[in-house]
Amino acid sequence: MRRALVAALASCADGSLRPKTRRFLAGLSYDELQFLAEFLGASILECDCRYPRRQISVRIGEFQKARRARCNAASADQDHKIILLREYLFLSGLEQTPVAMRFGR
Repeated sequence: MRRALVAALASCADGSLRPKTRRFLAGLSYDELQFLAEFLGASILECDCRYPRRQISVRIGEFQKARRARCNAASADQDHKIILLREYLFLSGLEQTPVAMRFGR
C-alpha cells in the first residue's frame, strides 16, 4: 500500500519534477503519505489541485481545521504534517513558493 501511495502522489507532480518528488515521498512514513493523499483527495473533490499562491494557505488552513475536528490529532503532529504537505506541493510543482523562501531562509 505504501508503494501505491508514493506512486500516486508522485504521479501528480509535473513530469520533470517526478524523480525528485518520488525521492522526497520515499522518505515519509505511511501516516504522512496518507495525510498528503487525504489533502489531495479532498482538494480534487472540491476543485483542481493546482493552486494559485494566494489560495494555498487558505485551503491548507481549512483542511487542517476540518481534520483536527474530525481526528482530534495532536497539534505538533499536525504542524509537522502541514510542513511536509507544503514541501510536497512545492517539490511536485503544485505550489510555486518553497518552504525555505516563505520563512526567509
